[in-house]
Amino acid sequence: MVRVLVTLAVENYRSLRRLVMPLRRLNVVTGANGSGKSSLYRTLRLLSHSARNGAVAALAREGGLPSTLWAGPEVIGRSVRAGEHPLQGTVRTKPVALRLGFATDSFGYAIDLGMPQLPGHRGLFALDPEIKSECTWSGPVLRPGTRLTERTNAAVGVRGPDGKWQATELKLRPYDSMLAEFVDPELAPDLMLLRERIRSWRFYDHVRTDADAPMRTAVIGTRTPVLGPDGADLAPALETIREIGDGDALDAAVELAFPGSRVGVTATAGRFELMFNQPGMLRPLTAAELSDGTLRYLAWVAALLTPRPPELLVLNEPENSLHPELIRPLAALVAGASSRMQIVVVTHSRALASALDTHADEADLQSVELAKDHGETYVVGQGKLDEPPWHWPKR
Repeated sequence: MVRVLVTLAVENYRSLRRLVMPLRRLNVVTGANGSGKSSLYRTLRLLSHSARNGAVAALAREGGLPSTLWAGPEVIGRSVRAGEHPLQGTVRTKPVALRLGFATDSFGYAIDLGMPQLPGHRGLFALDPEIKSECTWSGPVLRPGTRLTERTNAAVGVRGPDGKWQATELKLRPYDSMLAEFVDPELAPDLMLLRERIRSWRFYDHVRTDADAPMRTAVIGTRTPVLGPDGADLAPALETIREIGDGDALDAAVELAFPGSRVGVTATAGRFELMFNQPGMLRPLTAAELSDGTLRYLAWVAALLTPRPPELLVLNEPENSLHPELIRPLAALVAGASSRMQIVVVTHSRALASALDTHADEADLQSVELAKDHGETYVVGQGKLDEPPWHWPKR
């Protein structure tokens, strides 16, 4: 049974000054350009990087904390929101903190990143943030009695098998996550299980379909239960679905989008090549001859019908390059896949969001619209009382 995320929380990341959002099995995130959709997508990616010890490096690639932190004031007063006074800067009174976290019904995780304590002693790595605290807990909400593992600066503590809290000998470096570095199946079995679950998360962003895209050429074919992030292994991924996955679902997805058509794969000297048979054509078309939209749709078929579904799959603007007639088949494909995995779709297409809404009866679907007020992203229609309960670990 897939353990779906029920809460996503973030503070002080780009326009996400504070966002605590409920999640369901299928989540559709919409909003105007600049409303914070990409920041929400990056939040999930940063959380996944933590399980591979890559969150600090990912933030450094974005310019470090100075470039990624919320750039507005700590507090936006009522008079400012009402337009009675202009937005003004204030002196920061709290420590710099970029916080990310999530929870399921059975466990949760949060990480708190801040500025180096001695920035002058870090040489050329001054843009690297430090991990100030991390915590995992049982259940959907962090409480003192639900903590399983907790890291404060370099020290790590765990709740032992006897239920008592104890310190460990592990001393972490400020750029190392306990998710990646703490490996002890006896002291922290839940931490190891959580790490593997996060590592199963899958993200698809800018799958190339241009004339020089790798998926347009024949590739060495091996069993490919998971489509690569660039889609280069599309042909072996589709063949893997046909041989060890749901070949009938593959044919149905192609038929729904391109009536009378069929996708096949040929192999020559170990190199796999896509073949697309269409009514009225005397020969099949290769991937090099397909339109960008057709090729991209086939990539989403491979990603969503994977024989090895992840716990979480995130699609960022999957509607790009698709003809309007392909939006409804894509929505049906996504809705059907949500029975096997949790899905987050970030889109600026109202047509796709509307098409997904038509599947609300068959899928556990939630539509989220993001907007901005004084530079701060918020969920339209969500008040304070609508937020899931959430507490951050202390430094």
